[in-house]
Amino acid sequence: MPQRKSVPLAWRRFGARYRLEGNYCERCDKKFFPPRSVCPFCLSTDLKPYKFKEEGKVVTYTVIHVAPPGFEGRTPYCIAIIELEDGVRVTGEVVGDISKIKIGARVRAVFRKIFEESNKGIIHYGLKWEVVE
Repeated sequence: MPQRKSVPLAWRRFGARYRLEGNYCERCDKKFFPPRSVCPFCLSTDLKPYKFKEEGKVVTYTVIHVAPPGFEGRTPYCIAIIELEDGVRVTGEVVGDISKIKIGARVRAVFRKIFEESNKGIIHYGLKWEVVE
């Protein structure tokens, strides 16, 4: 019998995608997102889970006007590099009024639809970012 996909199951299994869960090295205290199995700084394998804060600031961004296949109907949209309050940088889509996006803008993580598998109708969700005023 094939295993069925469920949102609660995915929520538990994919902490990096849904809850900003990474890890940190107990030896040198470096933090990683997504999680790693070996610290690239001290080569330790003694890494522990870490839940990142869901707020940060925009380091840089770009507004996409000509989208790749599958995203044509979503333009314009914004992709940014965000520095979390914990110091780690992540890449993500900024949603909402893109005229509010600027370097240094405060953002917070929000749970949104990422894409839909058209032939199966399965909707994938994940974290995106919105400007905090």
